[in-house]
Amino acid sequence: MAKYQQLVQQIQQQIEVDVWQPGEKLPSLRQQVARSGLSLMTVMHAYEVLEGQGWILSRPQSGYYVAPRARALPPTPSTPVELTEMVDINSAVFDVLQASRDPDIVPFGSAFPDPELFPQRQLMRSLVSVSHSLKPGDAINNLPPGNETLRKILAQRYAQQGITVSPDEIVITNGAMEALNLSLQAVTEPGDWVVIENPAFYGALQAIERLKLKAVAIATDPRDGIDLAQLEEALRRWPIKACWLMTNQQNPVGYTLSRERKQQLVALLAAHQVALIEDDVYSELCFGDEKPLPAKAFDRDGNVFHCGSFSKNLVAGFRVGWVAAGRHAQRVQRLQLMSTISASVPMQLAIADFLATRRYDSHLKRLRQTLAQRKQLMRQALRRALPAAARINDSEGGYFLWISLPEKVDTQRLYQQALAHGISIAPGHLFSSGEQFRHCFRFNSSWPWDARTEAAIDTLGKLIQQMAAR
Repeated sequence: MAKYQQLVQQIQQQIEVDVWQPGEKLPSLRQQVARSGLSLMTVMHAYEVLEGQGWILSRPQSGYYVAPRARALPPTPSTPVELTEMVDINSAVFDVLQASRDPDIVPFGSAFPDPELFPQRQLMRSLVSVSHSLKPGDAINNLPPGNETLRKILAQRYAQQGITVSPDEIVITNGAMEALNLSLQAVTEPGDWVVIENPAFYGALQAIERLKLKAVAIATDPRDGIDLAQLEEALRRWPIKACWLMTNQQNPVGYTLSRERKQQLVALLAAHQVALIEDDVYSELCFGDEKPLPAKAFDRDGNVFHCGSFSKNLVAGFRVGWVAAGRHAQRVQRLQLMSTISASVPMQLAIADFLATRRYDSHLKRLRQTLAQRKQLMRQALRRALPAAARINDSEGGYFLWISLPEKVDTQRLYQQALAHGISIAPGHLFSSGEQFRHCFRFNSSWPWDARTEAAIDTLGKLIQQMAAR
């Protein structure tokens, strides 16, 4: 745990046991530096995180104070388990993603990071290089499970984390969405029940809709993630076939499951013989010193499908992902042959060429630093622009902020009003088949800080203030 995270946790615990009560002034930044021995930047970051989560308030020229009824938001939903026999979300997702493509729109609702952060020139050099050396037989040789060199590189990257995954278990796919969809299809039939988070990545809802499955949505905590007690109860009550979860930097809320909770999750699902489909596309974007382990690290039965992608951390347009499918690898390969046949051969070869050098890890280091800086700037600007009752659920990685507004604010209406002003957001109803997140929205913080971004946040804040005041 990073030092600022330790300070955040310490102050949260102190507030919870009334060491610091609502309205009471906290030690100043310099006093906290002297008490803790931490740097000024570390203390400032901790206070900003606490403010973003709604634990404390800053008052200009005065300092930091404990917020009234301080708590981390969003609150746990009142209904811990939500059953949905028919999911219908795809059209709403399509509309939001289409709006984000307009160059005149400020794309806070986009699912992808700023493409200017990717090493386009180096990737194109790799693509040109491999294109010149393509052979007639390469199309056949790179059919599922995919390019052998790329699979070996991925297996070696697993090994760097102490995880043994054979290249034969890895299937190269057309992005993570194909990996996730094929994994789900490998262990379910239409009408089966699948566990998802609540709120969940809308891709999971789209897959459930497409495959005509039924959803069991389990409540999540913004810090600890999925409620394992409720998951265990659901596994006892319904014939669950699969569990689709994001264990690191969950989209949209942002939490990362602790190592202990990942172990408990894998053991629980193994006991019930339920497959885990692990959507892990954001772990390379963690701001800490170490990349968090996936739940796959604790898999002993080959029943965890670990799905990853280069679309969020290297290049979106190549559409290259993978799944470490364990004992289900052959089944996934057959399903892929019946659908897309294989991932693009030139793109597989270009990614393998790029990863064979040290450029990838150097790029990731720069990318994480830039995303962390931009996220901090965006969070500060939103805190100034939003009503005091708004809560920003931050995370230590990635590029999403999950924002909870007063419940009278309907973020679907906000989305329409913001779009009329040239701004997109991702409204909360995209992330659940129910209605409990209609006052929330997801915000993409990866864009550069400039006059256009600043003006868009100010406009968004004014729209929210007006809706909250009605």
